[in-house]
Amino acid sequence: MNIAVSVENVYKYYNKIPVVNNLSFTIKAGEMFGLLGPNGAGKSTTIRMLITLASPSEGKIKISGYDVIQNPDLVKQNIGVVLQQISVDGDLTVWENLEFHGRMHHIPNPHRQKLITQWLEYVELSSKKEALVKTLSGGMKRRLQIARALLHQPQILFLDEPTVGLDPQTRRRLWEIIRDLNRKGMTILLTTHYMEEVEFLCERIGIMDAGQLIELGTIEKLRSQYGKGLLVRQIDDRLESKFFPSLEDANHYLDSLPDKTGYMSRASNLEDIFVKLTGHKLD
Repeated sequence: MNIAVSVENVYKYYNKIPVVNNLSFTIKAGEMFGLLGPNGAGKSTTIRMLITLASPSEGKIKISGYDVIQNPDLVKQNIGVVLQQISVDGDLTVWENLEFHGRMHHIPNPHRQKLITQWLEYVELSSKKEALVKTLSGGMKRRLQIARALLHQPQILFLDEPTVGLDPQTRRRLWEIIRDLNRKGMTILLTTHYMEEVEFLCERIGIMDAGQLIELGTIEKLRSQYGKGLLVRQIDDRLESKFFPSLEDANHYLDSLPDKTGYMSRASNLEDIFVKLTGHKLD
């Protein structure tokens, strides 16, 4: 099994306080991996270390076999990054943004022009190639960021909340692009605050809290581990929940209650597990 991302006993300290605390996980080549956690969990710091914008205080990180400290240039050649902030230049055209990025990666012509054309077609922006970026919609700018991240043909794509602030239809279109890239063999690490995005896209997830990885596995594995059935009870303005091995078990328990007022049963989902583990909703 080829390992695309390896994080081994990694710590990151700020003012002697660990924001990332003994973090270890691997992502295999071709996998779609989701990294989740409430605000302040250490996700952003972890991503910054993976893409060489920050250095681990302790531990080892390897990307495509290259150490992020010893070989940062080789790491950068093998990764594409789409951050939640819009980072394309609004005063340049769509084409000029990609042309600049291609030159920064020393992609020679005519190969550079061919790649720009290819990726603009892929993200459906060919008709906008002469448009100033500042005239584009939010969804178009995000698609341009994806095209730019892929231009130098990386092995691994890091997506840090790529659909934040987009309308549902645009978000779904980006999901299809991301899923298609993964089908074509791209290794992808995704962070997001949209639970349905994780369930739609990710094969496996890691959940962080207080700088530590507190759970790791497929969504189905986690549902089997914590319970596929849920009993929810409304108490004043809050909800209490209890997991059961299956929805049938939850229903049987509900049926046995003499007073069912305020109770309901349903299948559990990833958000239920996330709340149980962290005490927070993802958003």
